[in-house]
Amino acid sequence: MAQKTKDLQRLWWDWLGTSERLLRSLGDQTRALVARDVTAVESIQPELETMLARMRTIDDQAAASAARLAEALGTEPTLRGLMGALDGAEAQQVQAIANRVRTVARNVEEALDRNRALIESELTYINGTLALIARAATERQGAFGPGGTETVILDRVA
Repeated sequence: MAQKTKDLQRLWWDWLGTSERLLRSLGDQTRALVARDVTAVESIQPELETMLARMRTIDDQAAASAARLAEALGTEPTLRGLMGALDGAEAQQVQAIANRVRTVARNVEEALDRNRALIESELTYINGTLALIARAATERQGAFGPGGTETVILDRVA
């Protein structure tokens, strides 16, 4: 029976390895966002996208593997169904890996949410800054008045 879960376990270990690399890159992205290092953020993005796509592929493969395993065991394609159909030692091994995958998935989701919030905060800041610039320009020159050659923002916005 160990051979039947081997593929599923291999996929989950592959997912865990990819998630570790993703978490490191998300940490790099967090530091770059906090430092407002646009070049670093841009350089990290392709790697993040590649790893997220890889994790989605592995997820799909693991779901298909679990469905095949459940069919072979004559049980529901759920973790609970699989655990009930496997012998004790193998069930414990699969359960341990599944628990680790769930924990790491939460960590990845938290890191993604944190970085998303940092990006949204930065965009809000930029939007506010642009609104101040637009207001200063409008007050100084009138909504559709002729543009001067003077700097729009001097003491008022700075």
